[in-house]
Amino acid sequence: MADEPEHFATPLDELLAQAANGPLRRLFPTSSGAAFARWLAANPTSALGHARDLVGELRRVVSGSSTVEPPRGDRRFTDPAWSSNPLLRRLMQAYLAAGTAAEATVHDADLSWRDSERMDFAVSNLIDAVSPTNNPLTNPVAWKALIDTAGGNLISGPRNLLKDMSSKPRVPSMVDPDAYRVGKDLAVTPGSVVYRSEVLELIQYKPQTENVRSVPLLIIPPTINKFYVLDLAPGRSVVEYLVQQGQQAFVISWRNPGAQQASWGFDAYAEAILDAFNVTERIAESGQVHVVAACSGGLLACLTAAQRAGTGQLSRLASLSLLVTMIDQVHAGVATAVMDDTTARAAIAKSKKQGYLDGRDLAEVFAWLRPNDLIWNYWVNNYLRGQSPPKFDILFWNADTTRMSAALHRDFVESALGNKMSQPGAITVLGTPVALGDITVDSYVVAGSADHICPWENCYRSSQLLGGAVRFVLSTNGHIAALVNPPGNPKSRYQVSDDNSLPADQWRTTTPVTKGSWWPDYASWLGDRSGDEKPAPTSLGSVDYPPIDTAPGTYVMTR
Repeated sequence: MADEPEHFATPLDELLAQAANGPLRRLFPTSSGAAFARWLAANPTSALGHARDLVGELRRVVSGSSTVEPPRGDRRFTDPAWSSNPLLRRLMQAYLAAGTAAEATVHDADLSWRDSERMDFAVSNLIDAVSPTNNPLTNPVAWKALIDTAGGNLISGPRNLLKDMSSKPRVPSMVDPDAYRVGKDLAVTPGSVVYRSEVLELIQYKPQTENVRSVPLLIIPPTINKFYVLDLAPGRSVVEYLVQQGQQAFVISWRNPGAQQASWGFDAYAEAILDAFNVTERIAESGQVHVVAACSGGLLACLTAAQRAGTGQLSRLASLSLLVTMIDQVHAGVATAVMDDTTARAAIAKSKKQGYLDGRDLAEVFAWLRPNDLIWNYWVNNYLRGQSPPKFDILFWNADTTRMSAALHRDFVESALGNKMSQPGAITVLGTPVALGDITVDSYVVAGSADHICPWENCYRSSQLLGGAVRFVLSTNGHIAALVNPPGNPKSRYQVSDDNSLPADQWRTTTPVTKGSWWPDYASWLGDRSGDEKPAPTSLGSVDYPPIDTAPGTYVMTR
């Protein structure tokens, strides 16, 4: 996953608002467009200068002397015809030159940060949309498919288009819905459901070592997708890896809520986490439990831990680990720029009326964050070539969406207004005003340098809000690849330090880069805080909490 410009990063809480309101508000920023038009009228020199540069470049394109090439990592023009065919090469160069001029004009505009973010996003999406690679008449891939399939792509392509547009999310399919089976291909680490409530199932995993560490680990997954991103497939499962290192592992599998669960907000989820924590502690017969949580699950874990601290019960928490979790949202990207009270209230009203936020709406918004990779790439494959998308486990998980209860959606969106989670006492959980600085246990915080949902700088600043010692890890991956990052990938790199006191940019330039995955470092960090080893239990659950189902349980199957 290539690095994304910081201004295209889009934090989760604001994405939840945009998912309810739809993507058009961000793709067509009317008020920011008016501000940009006023600036152009008052400052025509900049635009005229870029226009003159474009005309000069277009002359070189026509004459064949242009040196314009696609930027590194742009896979749209990899077909040899774009460089060998003189007409296609000129078309490509003219498109790239025009796009550069348009973006430069927007960047020159003296706009507010909010308007600048909106215009950058809208213009970038427009440029991506009009690429000649998206046009069946100008993309050589489409013509080759026409020949190779004897015209079959003219039938299968429109059929794929009609199928995709007939239901949410109305974007090209990124994976065949029958490519994998949960419990057969994915989420297959052996274990049992040992507790079930209205909100969650708790899965205990079968030990795979003779001895286990005394202090167990409770894993809290995101609430906007299913838990098995953390137990994806053999060799690609962080759950499997930690169990193989001797860790006693438990994971929450959230129920997929419907309209009947509209009232579940921060309090309901915090109470459910506390229930799972207590069951984990009793089954493992330990006085403490480690907690590791990801993305929106990390936000809930922080609120719950702070609530325990506020009531004098933090000592039972052995440590807190946060994966791609952003608490501090100051200037976190384009969605922050389009987030205001009016937008938030409209989003809350829409989910309240339905009783939940549809995960398919959120999937559509996610796709438009990186349109070349997640929209137009599949547009070409599915509709111009008429092919089915390739198998990819992460994209299958991404398409296996869940709903979010209206109250939880409301609480997340309202917490984003004014960056409340970073402010002591601004949020109350289970009757207790919470302050993240009261979480004084050791913490392990992981961010992805190419994360377009939780920018790493914001994750770093979020780690500074915690009150205990922090080990901060920056992985050279995106939002999901930072989680699914098993040892053995030669491209993986990470930086790690126990000092998070420096400014983010200084931290990155002064912290050494280590080859490989951060998983072994994390297993070692946990091991140092997990007490003595003891013989692995011969059976799962306990007398009070016997196994009631095999992993991955039933809640994960609900769509």
